[in-house]
Amino acid sequence: MLRFRLKELLAEKQFNDGHAVTLIAVAEATGIHRMTLSKLANHKGYNPSADVLDKLCTYFKCRIEDLVVHLPDDPPASSEA
Repeated sequence: MLRFRLKELLAEKQFNDGHAVTLIAVAEATGIHRMTLSKLANHKGYNPSADVLDKLCTYFKCRIEDLVVHLPDDPPASSEA
């Protein structure tokens, strides 16, 4: 599963810039719809386009590895007794 670190990047940007950074502000700056950003921040399994990821990396001045983390799926339970 992929985990998106949008909330963490927002918090870091707020700390570094010294003022609140909202999803609306990110939407206006990137051209990404606010609902898309909300889904990315709040819904497990959301699948954004590469264009969205590119715009977010540009906005946050980060690498894709800073925005997306891969979490391995749990291995299936063994049925051996």
